Amino acid sequence: MPDILSAPLVVEFPFTRSLGPVQSAFLTGLRAGTVLGVRTVGGKVLVPPVEYDPVTAEEIRELTEVAVTGTVTTWAWNPAPRRGQPLDTPFAWVLVRLDGADTALLHALDVPGPEAVRTGLRVRIRWAPERTGAITDIACFEPYDGGGTGRSAPHGGESGDPVTGIVTPARLDYRYTPGRAQSAYLGALSEQRVVGERCPSCAKVYVPPRGACPTCGVATAEQVEVGPRGTVTTYCIVNIKAAHTANLDIEVPYVYAHIALDGADLALHARIGGIPYDQVRMGLRVEPVWTEGGRHPDHYRPTGEPDADYDAYKELL
Repeated sequence: MPDILSAPLVVEFPFTRSLGPVQSAFLTGLRAGTVLGVRTVGGKVLVPPVEYDPVTAEEIRELTEVAVTGTVTTWAWNPAPRRGQPLDTPFAWVLVRLDGADTALLHALDVPGPEAVRTGLRVRIRWAPERTGAITDIACFEPYDGGGTGRSAPHGGESGDPVTGIVTPARLDYRYTPGRAQSAYLGALSEQRVVGERCPSCAKVYVPPRGACPTCGVATAEQVEVGPRGTVTTYCIVNIKAAHTANLDIEVPYVYAHIALDGADLALHARIGGIPYDQVRMGLRVEPVWTEGGRHPDHYRPTGEPDADYDAYKELL
C-alpha cells in the first residue's frame, strides 16, 4: 500500500475595496468610538448601515447615531476559535440589536461559557485599544447590567480624515489529500515525468488526470506519459505582484499560459519564462525547466521550434 499523500494548503486573497459615503462614515465613526446607522424612508434604523433601502431599493444617506449598548437576539457558541477570529479563547457569536437600531450586528461576545449567554442578554461594546477604522475597532461585546435609551440621534457623519478604503482578508486553510490518479501524477512529477490517463471510451488523455473522464463519465486507469514539450494555446500577462506568497517572488509583468503537452487532450497552466513577456504568443512551442530538488516544473521556456499551426491546438483552447 503506497503512502497516502497529504499536505496543508492555503487559499488567500486580500481584497481591497473603496467605500461609499455611508460605509465610510460607519467605519470612520467606529474609529472615533461612535456607532452610526442609516435611517430608511420608512423610519427604520439599520446597523450596520447600507446605502440602499433593502425594501424599496431607494438610496439612503440619513446617518443616525445609536448606543454602544444593546440586546442579544440570537447566539451560537464557538468552542474552538480559528485564526483571525475576534478572540483566541472560546466565545459566542451573537447578533446584537444596539439600542436605537432596528437590525442586529454580528460580532463576538466574551463570556466564560455557553451557560453565560442567552437571548435577551444585555451587552455593550468593548472597544479595541487601538482603532483604525475597521469592524475590528469593536474588539467584542461584553455583558452589561445597565439599561438602554432605545433612542437614536441624527448625525452628520463629518470627519476631517474619513476612512475611504479597506482591505478585507479572505483566507481558507485546509488539508488536501489527492486520490489515486492525482497521487500517480504527483509521483511522476517528482521523477520529472508527466503522466495522464486515457479514457477507455473517447480515448482522450487528461493531464492532470482526474480519475474519470469528464466527458464520458467513465473511470480512467490507463496511464499515458505525455510531453515533456507542448504548445501555448492561450495566455495572460500578470501585472499585479502576488501578495503574501513566499514561493512566488516573481517580478511583474510575467506570463501564465495554458499549455497543451504533446499527447495530451487537456491544457494545463504554467508560467512562461526565458522570453520577454511581450513575445509570448499562441502556438509557441515550450519545454519544462526543472529546479534542483523541485517536484514540479518551475516554468516553461521556448524550445526554439517553429510555432505550432493553429489547427493543431484549436480544439484545446
